[in-house]
Amino acid sequence: MAALRFTLPFQTHRGLSRRSILTTGGALLAAGSSSAAVAQTVLGAGKTPPHLRFLQPDASSRQAGYSHVVEATVPGRIVYIAGQMGLDGNGNVVGAPGDFKAQATQAYENIRAALAAAGGGFEHIVKLTQYLIHLRAHQALVREVRAKFFNPDLPPPASTMIQVGALTRDLALYEVDAVAVLPPR
Repeated sequence: MAALRFTLPFQTHRGLSRRSILTTGGALLAAGSSSAAVAQTVLGAGKTPPHLRFLQPDASSRQAGYSHVVEATVPGRIVYIAGQMGLDGNGNVVGAPGDFKAQATQAYENIRAALAAAGGGFEHIVKLTQYLIHLRAHQALVREVRAKFFNPDLPPPASTMIQVGALTRDLALYEVDAVAVLPPR
């Protein structure tokens, strides 16, 4: 399989490295255009480089320290979705305490909202990284939930599943981040 190579023509022109553009804070998302009518806030409008848009989908919880979606215009659009937990729009963990399935389902709904803000869908995801507090106990459940969001007729994305000691929210059992590639505008 041939590797994709993306170049950033503005790299030396603006004195910005690829790494600083695409990792901005390490937890940002590079998302695509929002031609669909999706409620969102453009953060830092007029202050960011013209090839970047920082977006906050209205359906996402407000968190300090990172943006939920960042659009970077390159040949094609690479979308990085920050780790999503089972949090509702108010930042509360969903479901009863210990309800892994409710949390995983909400995390994927949050991924859906981030993709929609970028004008994409689950078919554009090329990589998932999943973090579980209890890997062995919840591995089958996370696969069951994930299957509800992806088209079984399409190749699945690359995926990594990792057991972690803790997540950043009390009672959280699951977190997932994603990378998607959308066509150029």
